[in-house]
Amino acid sequence: MKVFKFGGASVKDANGVKNLVSVLQQVGYNNTLIVVSAMGKMTNALEAIIGCYFEDKPKINETLLTVEDFHYNIALELFKSKNHYVFAQITSLFDELKNFLQSNKSPDYNFVYDQVIGFGELISTTIISQYLNQEGLANQWLDVRQLIKTDDYYRRATVNWDNTQQIVSQSIDINKLNITQGFIASDKNNFTTTLGREGSDYTAAILAYCLNADSVTIWKDVPGVLNADPRYFKDTQLLHSISYTEAIELAFYGASVIHPKTLQPLQRKEIPLYVKSFLEPLSQGTVVNKTEGIVPKTPCFIVKQNQVLLSLSTLDFSYVVEDNISEIFNLLSQYKMKVDVIQNSAISFSVCFDNNFNNLEPLLLHLKAKFKVTCHEGVSLYTIRHYDSKSVANLEQGKTVLLKQMFQETLQIVTK
Repeated sequence: MKVFKFGGASVKDANGVKNLVSVLQQVGYNNTLIVVSAMGKMTNALEAIIGCYFEDKPKINETLLTVEDFHYNIALELFKSKNHYVFAQITSLFDELKNFLQSNKSPDYNFVYDQVIGFGELISTTIISQYLNQEGLANQWLDVRQLIKTDDYYRRATVNWDNTQQIVSQSIDINKLNITQGFIASDKNNFTTTLGREGSDYTAAILAYCLNADSVTIWKDVPGVLNADPRYFKDTQLLHSISYTEAIELAFYGASVIHPKTLQPLQRKEIPLYVKSFLEPLSQGTVVNKTEGIVPKTPCFIVKQNQVLLSLSTLDFSYVVEDNISEIFNLLSQYKMKVDVIQNSAISFSVCFDNNFNNLEPLLLHLKAKFKVTCHEGVSLYTIRHYDSKSVANLEQGKTVLLKQMFQETLQIVTK
């Protein structure tokens, strides 16, 4: 059994869907489960609809029409007849989305987000499944919400592994070509949940774990895992092999090629993860498996932008001790801040984090009641794994360094 994951960039238009078929024909698709994301930037487009729902309801129809036209136009390019059943399926899904937007009574942003955002994956897999059938690749479309069960922590749900394992084992015929959605799941009440942004990789790993798959392949628009993001760094290198431990370190620090949660279930069953190019499907790519270190051994650069750096000290200049730190972390957890760096001295404590849920203002109000707070928004966090003096000097050149932390193999710098 193989698990393939195709992201939004690989199916951003009709040619991308056609190329997906070409990839399967070149590398084989027997006993394969395909996990697919929303097409192109449709997750962002659906987020815009959610924004309209809460802030500007009259614009919902206009924003929704853009999303509808995008998908219908792709379908019109792919299918030989405008009377193909897929158009009725697409219409049905959009009707379901509209009904939710009209009838929902919950004021909970996170709940509404999860009920709306997954339609990107549902529609993309519906179109691709029908196109595969048209091209002679018979397949079984699966609703992943009936397979992966989670708690109701909307937008970052936790998997119920025992329940999911039982359902997946009973529901998927591994002798068929199967296609399902990434990113989404459901809670015990069958409301849609999501696994965190970019969670489709994690979906592939969950299903691979439950199916005891031979491998997982993530198909990207890059040749494999590079030592840096080519959008921000020049002269990048392809990493041919990476250990699970090393890949988990890179993912933890924010490497965008692999989702942070993806690797743990694969490591537990020693399932190799391949990262390959959907433009050159027969190329070597990168393998993550039970090995040591990285090949070649080279500094690896990771950048996370739009971070928040807080520097805290007590109002009476007393020591920042365990009770203070515990209180700070409880607040960070309460407001759903993902912490990336911490640094403390006797009388100060600094923390750099993602403000993904836009809860910074209430967090600051809470903290300022007890601490002196300095806040830097819009900072960048750079991490170098296996750094050397040259890589550090090049990175710091022309930047204002707000925080710097060095360990044996890892260096982190927060810059303005």
